[in-house]
Amino acid sequence: MRGPHNARVQTAQSPDDADETLMLRYAAGDMGAFDTLYGRHELAVWRFVLRSVKVQAVADDLLQDVWFAVARNAASYEVKAKFRTWLFTLAHNRLVDHLRTTRNHASLDADDGDGSGAGGSGLADTLAADSGFGPVRQLQSREQAAALIAAVEQLPFEQREAFLLQAEGDLSVQEIAQTTGVHFETAKSRLRYARTSLRQQLQEFAP
Repeated sequence: MRGPHNARVQTAQSPDDADETLMLRYAAGDMGAFDTLYGRHELAVWRFVLRSVKVQAVADDLLQDVWFAVARNAASYEVKAKFRTWLFTLAHNRLVDHLRTTRNHASLDADDGDGSGAGGSGLADTLAADSGFGPVRQLQSREQAAALIAAVEQLPFEQREAFLLQAEGDLSVQEIAQTTGVHFETAKSRLRYARTSLRQQLQEFAP
């Protein structure tokens, strides 16, 4: 993938470089900065998209579109929010465009496609975390992880997206609201309803 202009500046990147700093460097032609950003965030964005469209080939195409959008918007990039929030906003917008075009509601896959059975680990970790809606038990077994993903698949799209943005994007409620273009209370309600529904559907795994 080419940079925002023809210059191909390469500079050493520090592991401590902030995402926003790297994006500004990329906008100035530093391809190494793009590589670092891609390495940090590619998997999280891919998992978010994959669990929204279910089909790996489609997710791969959409992921490429998202990073092309990063390149296209590099010249006009301004630090108004966390880079991660901006990146997942691009992913959200591309996903909405895709769903509108295909008229196909998003779904989740019960596996990441690599046969490892680890597809639910990120979701399970987030469900167990205390994010302001009360602690939820940790899900550890493959059966529990599969049940969790199946439960998430049953959520309405808006609730599912809010939950996935937290689970895969590690976004706060405020960042979820910003990413999806809704008010804070709307994002908070979607996330609360999602977590309540998931707890209800997973009662069989209660200790």
